[in-house]
Amino acid sequence: MEHAQLIENRKKKLAKLLNQIHFYEKDIMEALYKDFKKPPFEAFITEINIVKDDLKYTIKNMQKWAKPKRVLPSLLNFPSSDYIYSEPYGKVLIISPWNYPFQLALSPVIAAFATGNQVTLKPSELTPNTSSLLSKIIREVFDVQEVVAVLGDAELAKSLLAKKWDYIFFTGSVGVGKKVYEAAAKNLTPVTLELGGKNPCIVDETGSIELKAKRIVWGKFLNAGQTCIAPDFILVKSSVKEEFVRHLIIEIKKAYAENPQLSPDYCRIINKKNWSRLTALLENQNIIHGGTGDEDDCYLAPTLIDQPSLHSEVMKDEIFGPILPILTYDTFDDLKRIILPLPKPLSLYVFTENEHFRERCIQQFSYGGGCINDTIIHFGNHRLPFGGVGNSGIGAYRGKRSFQTFSHQKSIVKRKNWLDIPFRYAPYGNKLKKLKKLLRWM
Repeated sequence: MEHAQLIENRKKKLAKLLNQIHFYEKDIMEALYKDFKKPPFEAFITEINIVKDDLKYTIKNMQKWAKPKRVLPSLLNFPSSDYIYSEPYGKVLIISPWNYPFQLALSPVIAAFATGNQVTLKPSELTPNTSSLLSKIIREVFDVQEVVAVLGDAELAKSLLAKKWDYIFFTGSVGVGKKVYEAAAKNLTPVTLELGGKNPCIVDETGSIELKAKRIVWGKFLNAGQTCIAPDFILVKSSVKEEFVRHLIIEIKKAYAENPQLSPDYCRIINKKNWSRLTALLENQNIIHGGTGDEDDCYLAPTLIDQPSLHSEVMKDEIFGPILPILTYDTFDDLKRIILPLPKPLSLYVFTENEHFRERCIQQFSYGGGCINDTIIHFGNHRLPFGGVGNSGIGAYRGKRSFQTFSHQKSIVKRKNWLDIPFRYAPYGNKLKKLKKLLRWM
């Protein structure tokens, strides 16, 4: 079948997937609520709408992305035409997480299928309702040799990783990411690892403290803090700390009322194991707001911690929950002293009206991506590549970058036969001097 026709057939399948997501939209929201009480508004903007956006953008552009790209040829190869061809890797394994179980499963699936790969998806067992619905939708849209979802626990994931794949895409924790990387290395399988880290959020003394607090509360407590790019801890200028904390508490109450457990807009911790891990982080800490919980409901209130020790458990690893430590700084050296010893984070946020301070933060700290004067919204733009650096991940995706991630870029030189310059052929004689002289003019 001609390449253009293959692309057209894939577009039709993706259009069918888009229609099925429209059809099952209410069911998707209900499944996410059953799994961990994700509010319908959050389910739509952070899961369903992002997948729809990815589908529309991919369907519109995939024909163009798939075309061979002509590049300038080398003069040494004259006459020739040079191209980059995109080809699928082959068999792709995608292992998706539980925190955004619909979006973080389907977005890479869309790109991997669009490029022509055969895709196996292993969704999270911690969100059984969403994973089951995902499997159903995939069965209704794709043939099993195109995309298949396999349901199971960590043992299934382990057995899948033991197989030979042409590409592996994993989203999850750093610890599991290292195991995936180790398994992939046995077959020299290329990977994308979307991991996490302790994302700093720097707040200086300039601008509206109220607006800063509002945007940070939204980004931190969305999905009950179970977001890989959520602010993990605050570094606030000491001169405005008191005012800033006061506004954080005000904004938490505005968002979730006096008792967030009764709020229809506040998510739950995914399970009791994670709830216990989070509550253990609160031991011997100075809690200035929140701290209450209900194990049976997997509920943990939005919680603020004042000045935890840098050596405490809450400051060692990614929190991944509704706990926000607040530290202070006075100088830029204070920021470097706290941030630089930590592994490179997935995101970093800076709230400032000071252009020099903003650029200094961007240039001197290494991280996957971030925002100035907001949190987490950089993920919403499919034109921006999303991915980590160092400990927070390998590779990137979103939009066109996703298509490139799941494609091998094959370099092709199409040499012409109407002219064959004999200069490159042996015997070489004194050609080296002539070559060096020629290269100086190129």
